[in-house]
Amino acid sequence: MAEEVVSMCSLASQICNQIAAVFSSSDALDAILTALADAAKNHRRIFVHGVGRELLMLKSLCMRLVHLGLSAHVVGDVTTPPIRPHDLLIASAGPGSFSTVDAICAVARANSAIVLLVTAHPETPSCKNLATHIAYLPARTMADDHTSSSSSGEDELISKRELLPMGSLYEGAMFVLFEVVVYKLGDILGEAPAAITLRHTNLE
Repeated sequence: MAEEVVSMCSLASQICNQIAAVFSSSDALDAILTALADAAKNHRRIFVHGVGRELLMLKSLCMRLVHLGLSAHVVGDVTTPPIRPHDLLIASAGPGSFSTVDAICAVARANSAIVLLVTAHPETPSCKNLATHIAYLPARTMADDHTSSSSSGEDELISKRELLPMGSLYEGAMFVLFEVVVYKLGDILGEAPAAITLRHTNLE
C-alpha cells in the first residue's frame, strides 16, 4: 500500500508539473480576465462553447461564472438566450480549429459579439479570421499527437505512452486556468465567498 501511495504521489506531481510548465509562456489569464471583467462591468451576456473534454472544462467555468452572479450560458442548452452585439463568447479550439467551433464563432461575429478563443495554435486561419481576442495556452493537444504519429513509426507510437495523452495536457491546463480566473475575477467583482455559495443550486 505504501508503494502505491508513493507511485500515486509521483504521478500526480508529474502531471501537476507538466500543467504548471504550460503557464510559463501563456498570456491566457490576462486575456480572459480582461474580457470577463469588461463583460461584467457592462452587464453583457457570456457564452461558452467547445467540443469534447474542452467543452467540459468550459462548462465548469460557466457554472462558476453563474456563481459569481454573471449571466453565463452554455451554447446548445435549451435555455441559452440569443447572442447580441458586444456579448462575449468564450470558445476553445486547442488545435486552432474545429468545424463546429468555427461555425459558432462565425455566428457570434455576424451578430457583432466579442469572440475570445482559447487555443494552443493561434496561428491558424480560423483564429485570425474569427477571434477578436486570443487566449494562448501553449499545451499539447490531440492534434499534436497526430502530428507526432505521422513522423514516428507506428511501432514506436504504440509502445510510447504519455502520462497526459490525447490532449489531456491542454484540457488539464484549461481547468487550472479557469480556476485561477474565477479566483481573481471574484476579487475584481468584490464577491464574498458566502454570496458565491448562495448562488449554487439547491435542486440536488
